[in-house]
Amino acid sequence: MRRLATSSLRWEARMRSHLGNALPTTTANMMDGAPEVSVSGFNLSVSSIKVTEVIKRENSLVFVVRAQELPSNKQHCVDRKFEDFEWLQQCLLMPDGPPGLQGIIFPPLPAKPCVFQSNTREKMIKQLGLLGLDDDWKAYCMALEIYLQLVVSHTTLGKNQALWSFFTQNQGPGGQAGRQGMLNRLSQALEEIKKENHQDVDEFFQNERARNSSLIRLTKATTERLIAVVRTQQNIALACGHFSTTLHLGVGPDEDPTAKTFSKLSLKLSEIINIVKKNYECVAENNLNTFGLGLDLVSRYEESEKEMLFRRTCKLVELEHNSKNLEKAKSAKKANMEEIKKVTEKEFRQISDIASVEIQKLHRVRVEIFQKSLTSWCERQLHRARETSSVLSQHLRAFKQLDNTE
Repeated sequence: MRRLATSSLRWEARMRSHLGNALPTTTANMMDGAPEVSVSGFNLSVSSIKVTEVIKRENSLVFVVRAQELPSNKQHCVDRKFEDFEWLQQCLLMPDGPPGLQGIIFPPLPAKPCVFQSNTREKMIKQLGLLGLDDDWKAYCMALEIYLQLVVSHTTLGKNQALWSFFTQNQGPGGQAGRQGMLNRLSQALEEIKKENHQDVDEFFQNERARNSSLIRLTKATTERLIAVVRTQQNIALACGHFSTTLHLGVGPDEDPTAKTFSKLSLKLSEIINIVKKNYECVAENNLNTFGLGLDLVSRYEESEKEMLFRRTCKLVELEHNSKNLEKAKSAKKANMEEIKKVTEKEFRQISDIASVEIQKLHRVRVEIFQKSLTSWCERQLHRARETSSVLSQHLRAFKQLDNTE
């Protein structure tokens, strides 16, 4: 068993410094306007929900999830695999859920991480996007933490009894999750292609579908460019590390004055290049843990909104189908078809009402997430630039003095 993360206190302090104490806790509250404590069969503090550690076991990752009950302050600590998160997500979207449930823009779960020795960086990035750039999985843990906070703080989803099992049961409930077969996935894909271009009866939702499609394309393009920037910074840091090591290894015990002078200059230059290396590492980490996390969350929320809009379109198609059947129905079946249509119409109206509110919230939150992540990104990068500039100036003066004395 190999531990890949630091202790919970060091992890929290480091990540909150990267995110400007803004993104994890307040994103949940922004999405729903929910209070700090959500009732889901037991009182749970939203801000206490942490994914503090990740452990590699064989070919899978195990995440340590902590939470605290109020007012008793009872602590819960459980180990959860990704399948347990999938199980929770499936429980949230149950057919027998509250009316209008399909109109909710569900908090988006990150893609499943696959941990194999043969996995290359390219495969991880293709699978996880920005979250695949982080070798120690801290960004991924933060994404899971934000997901749980968003679920618990939601006024509807936070009351789901599955949350009690997720946060309290020692044995992960993920084994109970049903798996979708290949034929079912293919059928769903064909249905989506068939219905995604169906004309909406409401101009607001028709425009929102077009807006969502455009934003998904733009966000994907932005993500690809940010990935390229971060990878370039990581590669430059790696090259600087090799260069610094080479300069250091080139120093020999030669007694020749010229060789001794060269050795001193090489050692000093090696220190300077090592500082440049650390600077690029920090800049890349800041890009990922501030703007990168915000962009990743928004990107996944846009996909979640697309899924919600598709569910509503499916209900619209069902309603139109029932209306046509009612028109064609014979007198003996007319009363039954009328009742079916009324039920479908009521469900469609409930979904639309909730979806309208959810979309308005998402529009507001998208701006706030970008604003907070960009502000945090600027603050961290400016702080890092000042530190690096100060240290490099000191070394440059020392380097010049060393050169003059020799």
